[in-house]
Amino acid sequence: MRSPIAVIILTFNEENNIIDCLESVKDFAAEIFIVDSGSTDRTLEIISNYPVQVFQHPFENYSQQRNWALQNLPITTEWVINLDADQRLTEEFKTEVNQYLTSGKLANINGFLASRKTIFMGKWIKYGGHYPTYHAMAFRLGKGMCEQKLYDQHYLVEGETIKLKGDVIDLITESLSTFTQRHDKWSTLESVQQFSNANSSTVTISGKLKGDSMQRRRYFKNLYEKLPLFVRPVLYFIVRYFFRLGFLDGTRGLIFHFLQCFWFRFLIDAKIYELRKLKNK
Repeated sequence: MRSPIAVIILTFNEENNIIDCLESVKDFAAEIFIVDSGSTDRTLEIISNYPVQVFQHPFENYSQQRNWALQNLPITTEWVINLDADQRLTEEFKTEVNQYLTSGKLANINGFLASRKTIFMGKWIKYGGHYPTYHAMAFRLGKGMCEQKLYDQHYLVEGETIKLKGDVIDLITESLSTFTQRHDKWSTLESVQQFSNANSSTVTISGKLKGDSMQRRRYFKNLYEKLPLFVRPVLYFIVRYFFRLGFLDGTRGLIFHFLQCFWFRFLIDAKIYELRKLKNK
């Protein structure tokens, strides 16, 4: 049974990911929209085999692309799910959402939070505080938007939300080369974000220690950003890998936690340091 919900998927050269993503939603969503930003590989050819509506829109950043989709696509359903091509909906997630949407008991609920189940080098990264981490994955159309940040954007939902038991699978790397290339690019965006204090925009998730799971994560991220450069990635890795048991994820977990918790964040600090030096010339 199809659920009365639309799925929006962003793509750019996703020929290795898009099939599994579409397979996970094709029999679930009432509508599927692809927002492509000029793919030059087989992405569009593959998409043509599925019952989807394809729209082209130039990519500026993830926030603007996601919000453009919400504001401009001809969505006819009341609810919408936002996905990247390397994400997949689990059967548990789809069953749970469908039960809620067909129950008629969502009068005061505007969104669903779900945890991402990160898969790195074929392994589920379960420890190190990486699971569960809840994100707004679905909401009523007009009641959610992507916060305006250059990197690490999340959806803001106006009103109450429900935390789901079902996960969304997130395949975060095709290869270590792809992983490091993407994180090099993202570290540039995050360094500019922090250096310019762009995250002071009012259109962001507010950090609250006693708020929901997303607000608590943002609270601790704000604290992290107040720590001295180069010290904070060391502390963060120690906390995630040792105190939050990241070492239980094994060898692939060591690679992931070191690259994601230390190397990536050290690179951000190095680029902030570089920006400060350039400013003071």
